[in-house]
Parts: sequence; structure tokens; C-alpha cells
Amino acid sequence: MLQWRRLLAPTAALFLATATRSTVAAGETTAPHSDLNRRVFSLIGGFRLILAVAMVLVAVFQPDPPLLGGQHPILFIGNACAYSLLAVIIALILRGDRWDIRQIAWAQLLIDITCITLAVHASGGVGSGLEALLVVFVVSSGMMLTGPGGYLAAALAALAVLVEQGLSFLQGASTAAEFLPAGVTGAIMLMFAIAVQPFVRRVAETEALARQRGIDLRNLAQLNEYIIQNLREAILVVDERRDIRLTNQAAAEQLGLPRLQTGDQLSMASPDIYRLLREWQENTGDAPAETASFLAADQTTRINAYFVPLGSEKNTGPVLIFLEDASLFTEKVQQSKLAALGRLSASIAHEIRNPVGALSHAAQLLRESADLGPQDTRFIDIIQTNAKRVSDIVENILQLSRKEEAKPQRLSLEKWAREFVTEFVSTLELYEGQLRIVDSQNVDVRMDPSHLHQVAWNLCENAVKYASETAGAIAVELRFGRLPGNGRPFFEIADHGPGIPEHMEDAIFEPFATGPSGGTGLGLYICRELCECNGGTLRYRPRESGGSVFQIVFADPERWEI
Repeated sequence: MLQWRRLLAPTAALFLATATRSTVAAGETTAPHSDLNRRVFSLIGGFRLILAVAMVLVAVFQPDPPLLGGQHPILFIGNACAYSLLAVIIALILRGDRWDIRQIAWAQLLIDITCITLAVHASGGVGSGLEALLVVFVVSSGMMLTGPGGYLAAALAALAVLVEQGLSFLQGASTAAEFLPAGVTGAIMLMFAIAVQPFVRRVAETEALARQRGIDLRNLAQLNEYIIQNLREAILVVDERRDIRLTNQAAAEQLGLPRLQTGDQLSMASPDIYRLLREWQENTGDAPAETASFLAADQTTRINAYFVPLGSEKNTGPVLIFLEDASLFTEKVQQSKLAALGRLSASIAHEIRNPVGALSHAAQLLRESADLGPQDTRFIDIIQTNAKRVSDIVENILQLSRKEEAKPQRLSLEKWAREFVTEFVSTLELYEGQLRIVDSQNVDVRMDPSHLHQVAWNLCENAVKYASETAGAIAVELRFGRLPGNGRPFFEIADHGPGIPEHMEDAIFEPFATGPSGGTGLGLYICRELCECNGGTLRYRPRESGGSVFQIVFADPERWEI
């Protein structure tokens, strides 16, 4: 029996250390009850169930003479079965969340004290060694019933052991010498109850700190997620396998995807970025960040991609990718140019228009002279031509400075285009069919009617004046509908002229960019400005059969502010 005490008495310390380590490792709580209570209840519940089943097995299969329950066999068997049933009921109760910690702790303690005390009494008293099992349950109760509750639990267990010893002594089942082990067992339980309190407080403080740190980390993660998702800049983070690890909604929109998820392959989400990333990683340059560009999903916006390594290894480590709408930078540059032009417009109007008007008037007077030779007539033509060109430049600059805020309206493009064709043909006195609508479907667009009229008139007039004259016959085609893929409405003006030289395609929308045909170089710039202030854009592409195509891409209907 002494071996039972030596084996069971240290069980309480082992149980306390196990519960403490489990609680500290758990970090934060995710249930209505703390991890400390749940883990203690789980450990002690499993221990109780194993103990009860072991008592039943011992009662049924023990040898003769019996090891336990020899004094009152029937009481021992009945108590073991009842203990097993109660252990199962408590385990089922603990599976739910709606239970009071103190109530369930007291109920378990009273059941454990009662059943183990009855087992001790049925086995002949304190000499059986079963009373040492109470140390485990006293320690577990002390961890849940902090303060006076833990001391009271130890006192009740010690009192139960002493009462049982007294009853056994009166019945002659034990001797007076057994009072000393009973008292020592009670003292051990009180000592453990006292010793466990600092550990419980420390574990509770650790758990509270871990819970607070967990809350802080969740708040920080939510804040980071909110900041990333609401950034105007689109960002992507890819790992060494080129899989997406972090992104935001702006990146998904620029890539034309409904959503991007962590773990998606970059090669599938955006082959363009994947190609640019490989080119950047294969480049042996030492620059910390480089930029490249590609067309967005709507095929109308150019996106700049900036690559920054997130480590020392550029080719094998993760990479942070910034995606920037190039039109925003272009818009800022153009606004700066507009501001400069606006500041110059007043002085240009006063300082240039009047002298140019005087030159033009003087040339007209000279032309009326009767004794002009061919050489004089040629000089007068040069003066009038360049005076008109300077006047056009001044007028265009003044138009830029007077540009009013757009007032978009919803328009039926088919109806508007037919009215425009009738007006344009009658004004320029063209023949029927020289400006016509082909292969079109009606769409609704949102743009300032005056701006759309000015842009279309300028583009059609250029097609008639330059391209068609070079081709030898006037043939301008209008086409409208929706772009394949993104469904944005468009309006095209196409001609059969020689087109624009390839080296000038990127500069035709810049101020004062002129080609071999001359001009002020501001017409296309003004047209693009008017389109962009209405949420659209103007782009150029060479025609496959020869000629030029200018395409107005209107604002996305899904983003109309109606």
C-alpha cells in the first residue's frame, strides 16, 4: 500500500505542470471559457474516467484475496459503477459551452471525494492507499476555485479522509496507527492547495496577457488588411515560386479579374506581369527597383509595374510589385502643361494676335497692288499662310485656357452619329457616301455633347483634309459599338490615307507635335484632353488596309454616376 502512495502523491505535481504548460502554449482563448479551465477539466475528466473504469475492472477481475474492496465488495462494485456513470455524465456536460465554472468544479469535487472515500472505506480504510488519489482532484479544484475556494476544497478532502478513518476504526477495520497516514494525507492536500495558488495566478496572468496580445495582433492584422485593400496603388507580393501571397482589390481591377486570392499563380492571373517579372529577375542589374509597362485588361490603360525584392536575393526571394496607372502620371504632366499654357495665354493674346493680324492685313493690301510679280505673290502667300498658322495656334491655346468643366449626358450614339454626319456633310459640302457609318450597333454613352461634337469634328476634318487628299478620294468611315472583352462603348473614325509614321505614333497626342502635313500640333492634344475629362480616352492605331483609325473609348457604363 505504501507503493500506491509513492506513485500517486507525485501525480498532482505532474498534472499541475502538464496543465500549466498546455495553458501557456495555447496563447489566447477562442471559447466562452478560458483555456486553463478547459484544459484542466479535460485532463481531470480523462483521469477520472480512466480511474473509474479501472476500479470496475479491478472489482470484476481481481484475484483472491482481493486487492481492493475486500472489506465491502458489494459497496466497492456499486461505487465503481456509479463513479463510471457520473464520469461519463460530467464529460458530456463539459462538451458544451453553457456551464458555470465554479458550479461544475464543486460538483466534480464532491463526486470525487464521495466516491473515492467510499472506495477507501470498502477497501479497509486508509491502508488501501486510495486516499492519495484525492490529491489530484484537490489540486485540480484549487486551480479552478482560486483563493478561499481552493483551501476549502482541500479542507473538505482532508476532513473526509479523517472521517472515513474514524469510521473504519470504530468498525474495527483499521487501527489507531492509521490516523497518522490519514493526517499526513490531509496535510499534503492542504500543502498542495496552498502551493498551487501562485501557479494559478501566474498562469491566469499569462493567459490574460496572451489574450490581449492576440487581440492586438488581430486588430493589427485587420488594420493592415484595411490599409492594403484601400490603397489607391495596386500591389502584389509573390513568393519564390511566383505564387501570389498578398494583393488588394485595386490590383484585381487593373488585371480585369473579379478577385485575386492568396496562392493563385501569377502566370495564370497575369501573363504580362509574369513575363515582365521574369525579364526583371533575369536582368543582372543592381538597381533596387525597376519599372516596366503593359496594357491593362481593358486594353485602353497602360500600367507601370515596379519590382522591389523583399530580401537580399533578387532572383529567388519574394518580390513586391507596385502597379501604377500610367495615365495618372501623364495627366499630372498634362495638367502642368495646361497650367503653363494658361499663364501664357493672356500675354499671347495681346502680344502675338495683334501683330499677326497686322501682318495678315498688310499682306492682303499688298496682294491688291497692280504691279506685283510672281515672286512677290509667292512671298505674300508665305506671309498669309504662316500668319494663319500662328493665328490658329493662338486660338487653340486660348481654347485650352477657356476649357470648361465637362457636363456629361447620356446619349444614344446611333442617333447622335446620324445627326453629326448630316451636319458635317452639309457644312463641308461633301458628296453622299464620303462620310458614312459602317458595321455599327447602337450603344448608350456618357459624355458632354459639345465635347463629343468637337472631338469628332476635329478628327473627321483631319481625315478629310489630310488623309483623304493624299489618298486621292475622300472616304471616311464611322464605326461604333462595344469593345470585345470589357464591353466598353467606342466610336471610331477611320480613313484610307497614308497613316501616321511609326516613329510619331507615341507623340501625336503631345502639344505642338506636327507631322509632314503641318498644322498647329494642338488638335489631337485637345481632343484627348476632352475625352479624358469625360472619363474616356482617345487612342490611335494604324489601319491594316492602310490609313489611320482614331478610337474614342467612353467611360465604363458600370461606373457611371447617374
